[in-house]
Amino acid sequence: MHIVILHNRDHDLLEDDPGREAREDVVRVASALSEALSRGDTRAEPLAVEGDRFDFVDTLRRLQPDLVINLCESVAADSRGEMVIPCLLDMLELAYTGSSALSLGLALHKPKAKELLRARGVSTPPFAVVERLEDAMAVDLPYPLIVKPAREDASVGVDFDSVVHDRAGLVRVAEEVLRTFQQPALVEQFIAGREIYVPLLGNAPRRALPLTEIRFGKAFENRPNIVSYRAKWEADSPECIDSPSVPCQLDDAALEARLVRTALDAFSALDCVDYGRVDLRVSSEGVPYVIDINPNCDLHPSAGFAKAAAAAGMDYPALAARLVEIALERNHGNPSHRTKGSGAARSAHPPGRNLLPGRGAVRPRAGGSRARAE
Repeated sequence: MHIVILHNRDHDLLEDDPGREAREDVVRVASALSEALSRGDTRAEPLAVEGDRFDFVDTLRRLQPDLVINLCESVAADSRGEMVIPCLLDMLELAYTGSSALSLGLALHKPKAKELLRARGVSTPPFAVVERLEDAMAVDLPYPLIVKPAREDASVGVDFDSVVHDRAGLVRVAEEVLRTFQQPALVEQFIAGREIYVPLLGNAPRRALPLTEIRFGKAFENRPNIVSYRAKWEADSPECIDSPSVPCQLDDAALEARLVRTALDAFSALDCVDYGRVDLRVSSEGVPYVIDINPNCDLHPSAGFAKAAAAAGMDYPALAARLVEIALERNHGNPSHRTKGSGAARSAHPPGRNLLPGRGAVRPRAGGSRARAE
C-alpha cells in the first residue's frame, strides 16, 4: 500500500509568526508517522505543502496513492488555509484521513462552532464576538472572561493576560487580538474548573479513548489555570513544565458519562470523522462545557492523543495503522485497503463519507462553468 503523508511546511515563512512552533511540529509528526507506517508492503512518504505553492497537487495526481494522511493545519502560515486541502483532495478523488473541509472550517471558526453547539443543546460557555473595538463596550457577560482570536487553533494568541476581570482588561486584550491577528476576538465566560480532554476514535462505532486532564502546577499559582500557547509549545517554559497532560481520575461514573456524551455530541454537531479531541471545562456544579473541538488533532507520539491510545493498549505504530484502517473503511466501505485495478469492488457509500469523491467528473452548473478550489 502506498500512503502519502501530506503536511504543511510553512513555519519559517513569516518573519513574525505567533504560531511558528505549532506549524513546525507538524513536520515532526509527518516523520514519526512515516516511520511508524513504513513496514512490510506499506510505503508511507511525507509530502510537504510549501508556502502558497500548489505543485503538490500535480505530485498527488501522478502518484495516485491509496491514501493521503492529511496533516495540513495551514497554508502559507494562514490557519484558514487548512480547509483548502480537503477540497483539493476531494477534487482529486483521493481517499484521506480526517475531517472534511466543512468540518475543519467550522471548527476553526469558533463563533460558528459555538452557535452550532448551542443549537444542538451542547453546553458551551456563553460568548460574544468583538469585530470592532467599540463592540467590546457592548459585551454583557459575567466576569471573568477569556479573550482569544476567533479563528486560530493550538492556543495561538492565548496567554495569562487573556483572562480579564473588568471592562478595561477586555478592551485592552480585544484590541491586541484585532491588531495582531487581523480577525475578530472571541469573548467567552471563563469557566474555572478542571480541564478535561476526550479523545475520540472511529466512526461506526465511535469510541472515547481514556480521558486525560491538565494538571496545573506551581507556575499557575495566583494565575488563571489555562493552557496558553507557551504552555502548549514552549517546552522549556515553566507554564509547559507545570501543566502536564495526565490520565483523568474520576470517582463519579455519571460525570464521566456526561463528559463522553458531551464530547460525542459536539463532534457530531460539526460532522467530524475518524479521530479528534474535544476539550471541556467542568464547572463547580459538575456541568461539562465544550471550550474547543479539535478534528485532526495533534498526532505527535508524545502528544495527548497518542498517550491516550497507549493507555487503551495501542502503541504508536498500532494507532497509526488504525487511523489508516478507519479512513479506508469510511472512504471505500471495505475493511482492507483498496485493490488497484478495474476489478476492485466497492460497497455503497456509507454515511460520513467526504464530499465529492467517487462522483466522477465535476459537471458544470447550468448557466456556466467554473473551476473551484477553496
